[in-house]
Amino acid sequence: MSDQYQEVFIHYQPVELCKLLKIANLVSGGGEAKIVITQGYVLLNGEVECQKRKKIISGDIIEFNGETIKVSYREKAIEPKKMAEPQKNKNSKNKNSKHKGEISISPNTVGSKKNTRKPISF
Repeated sequence: MSDQYQEVFIHYQPVELCKLLKIANLVSGGGEAKIVITQGYVLLNGEVECQKRKKIISGDIIEFNGETIKVSYREKAIEPKKMAEPQKNKNSKNKNSKHKGEISISPNTVGSKKNTRKPISF
């Protein structure tokens, strides 16, 4: 493992490996993530990982295509609740009512690497 890594902050645990690769911008999409995982190109904590939906938690280290990612957990800040505005139409549904977790990538990386995705080399 190299000394240079990118730190990824997750707001919920666990996260699936294929989703983490996609969010960290190491692959262009979920399909590509699943292919590279099943073919054995992804290392999890120094060992080859072939499970697409392997649960990743804080402290795990993922290596792929010369990039190293360290996963860290950060609680999501809870915003104070605002007064609810009365809805004009009772039949309309609030599209933002579902809670979706977030994964954010730290703008600061350790070392001199940039946050740009490299082409895959096999």
